[in-house]
Amino acid sequence: MTFRLSARSRTRLVGVHPALVAVVEAALATSPVDFMITEGVRSPSRQAALVRAGASRTLNSRHLTGHAVDVAAIVDGAIRWDWPLYGRIAAAFKRAAAGRDTPIVWGGDWSRLRDGPHFELDRRAFP
Repeated sequence: MTFRLSARSRTRLVGVHPALVAVVEAALATSPVDFMITEGVRSPSRQAALVRAGASRTLNSRHLTGHAVDVAAIVDGAIRWDWPLYGRIAAAFKRAAAGRDTPIVWGGDWSRLRDGPHFELDRRAFP
């Protein structure tokens, strides 16, 4: 099944690095799990609020520069946060990134504060 980005998701991709947008689009086209974009570019005040709330540990987020996106899995029209869904989405992101020679980092691979919905361009290739 091929999924498509909604108008809302496309709006949330405004300002996101074109290489990451291309990965998102390719991942969605092959993902076994539908997903939407919940956040792309963040303002410094939004990032600071997330740090205060404990949802982030850094004021130097890749979201600030358009180098990161967060997704939400959609199953039967409803947002779902079940961890295994994000591993399946991540596999599609990784395949899409490899096919475009675009190194990415999945927050689910982090050893601390694992973040399944988070994908970002690798800082080594996209400083």
